[in-house]
Amino acid sequence: MATKKYTVTLPEELAEAIRAEVGPGGFSRYVTHAIERQREQSRLGELVDWLETEYGPVTEDELAAAEAERRQVERVHAERARAEHAAQRDDAGKPEARRGRDAA
Repeated sequence: MATKKYTVTLPEELAEAIRAEVGPGGFSRYVTHAIERQREQSRLGELVDWLETEYGPVTEDELAAAEAERRQVERVHAERARAEHAAQRDDAGKPEARRGRDAA
């Protein structure tokens, strides 16, 4: 993607805090990412507005069901991550010859 230099005005404290976090070479990348995220959020907001116009507002019951599903997905992923981490710890303690034999 081609790039072009622009001049923007930011509060000094904010700009310096970002520069301190990302270093001198990461500032443009950070700002680009922030703008991309804002555009995504705006487009999602437009989609929600359109969907609510077409199908009506989301009900409290629908929100609660979606939140319960989100929590369940997080639990499943956390359990998988713990299992993978435990398997890696177990494999780390095996002698090299056994690891090769176990994989076969």
